[in-house]
Amino acid sequence: MMNPKIDNYLAEGCGRCPLGGTPQCKVHNWEEELTRLRDIILDCGLTEELKWGVPCYTFQESNILIMSAFKEYCAVSFFKGVLLQDAAGILDKPGENSKAARLIRFTDVQQIVDLETTIKEYIYEAVEVEKAGLKVAFKKNPEPIPEELEKKLDEDPALRSAFEALTPGRQRGYILYFSQPKQAKTREARIEKYIPKIFEGRGFHDR
Repeated sequence: MMNPKIDNYLAEGCGRCPLGGTPQCKVHNWEEELTRLRDIILDCGLTEELKWGVPCYTFQESNILIMSAFKEYCAVSFFKGVLLQDAAGILDKPGENSKAARLIRFTDVQQIVDLETTIKEYIYEAVEVEKAGLKVAFKKNPEPIPEELEKKLDEDPALRSAFEALTPGRQRGYILYFSQPKQAKTREARIEKYIPKIFEGRGFHDR
């Protein structure tokens, strides 16, 4: 069943960066592709919700995937994509340090049309992973991420996808900057301030 909140997302964007609600919003670059992906996902019987400002699709209240728009592509991102077999070899890491999430990038509608059967197979497999109660075994991150940022990324998969899509150098720049203050409140305030910039795909030093 279509959720009207997702209609609003397709019209206005996620509202997480300053471009939300403007013609420059990245969602407008991929309206046709996102609409086609939405139809495919709903055809698989998932529940459509709006979480963290983006379309999130669940099975029995468990998160399966999110749909999002980036500057150069749109994507479906599986929360436990690392556990999928990826027989077609189309899953990518959102970023160098991605542990669980894996995404399929799309740059035109025809690509989605050609992959429709495969996309559905991946979605059904992701549901089976959830039914089986499979968990992702996390290794310690080599780059010490401040606790406040890790918590924010856990709470907001859309933010995690955007952060992990940054180059390793940009990620490190943010990590170092967010880690500097001694007080947790100051670290949290810095993170909140730079969230829109992260969603725009820009690094700490980018103007």
